[in-house]
Amino acid sequence: MLPEETFAGQVAVITGGGTGIGFGIAEMLGRHGARVVLAGRNPEHVHPAAERLQAEGISAIGVPTDVRQPDQVDQLMQQAQAQFGGLHLLVNAAAGNFTVDADRLSVNGFNAVVASVLHGTFYCTRAAGLAMMAAGHGGSIVSLVASYAWMGGPKNLHSAVAKAGVVTLTRTLAVEWAAKGIRVNAVCPGPTDTEGARSGLWPDDASAARLLAKIPRGRFGTVEEVANAAGYLLSPYADFITGEVLVIDGGEWLGKGLSS
Repeated sequence: MLPEETFAGQVAVITGGGTGIGFGIAEMLGRHGARVVLAGRNPEHVHPAAERLQAEGISAIGVPTDVRQPDQVDQLMQQAQAQFGGLHLLVNAAAGNFTVDADRLSVNGFNAVVASVLHGTFYCTRAAGLAMMAAGHGGSIVSLVASYAWMGGPKNLHSAVAKAGVVTLTRTLAVEWAAKGIRVNAVCPGPTDTEGARSGLWPDDASAARLLAKIPRGRFGTVEEVANAAGYLLSPYADFITGEVLVIDGGEWLGKGLSS
């Protein structure tokens, strides 16, 4: 557990922050002292999410943002700095995905996911990184990825390609930006118990059981576990860590070679 004031005085932007893991990370950062900017395409998600954080005593705002649009991303980072006086942390949690066989994947479907996941992560990381460099205080960036970025992802070609790009972006910028005081890492959650995952990945007991059988740890992850891992990587306690991908999946991807 991080000390309560770990992120005191710091400003964090979390894309995809209105729901699920993104919101969980935002809440964790806010509870540890950060001022939080929640970004997401849907105002019906980000504004109520910001109000929930405010009710906890956390300084938070919601900024509707389509990360596929670089002008909106630039405005997001500018608003974060104007509202709270700086920008120190970025979490790239915005994503989009659907399952489909590769031979049935349309050009538009492929482009839509790559635009949200890879292009959006680049636009946000670039804009936040430039702001951190201009301020001269450095910063820390964490992106969410998936293990099929390096394993391959049947029925998820579009997302796998995009997440692989994010892993490469993470490792490349970790080297280029280290001297500028900016650390760049990634968190790779496995099956995590969120409302979206329950409805999309294990909507019934039978599908939940099949998925659990593939996880050596024998259970699903929690949002809190992913948030705590992201918090560690963002914090000063991980100051000598950059370019890493921290996998939190109960051993799922490691066990696939033995169970296949």
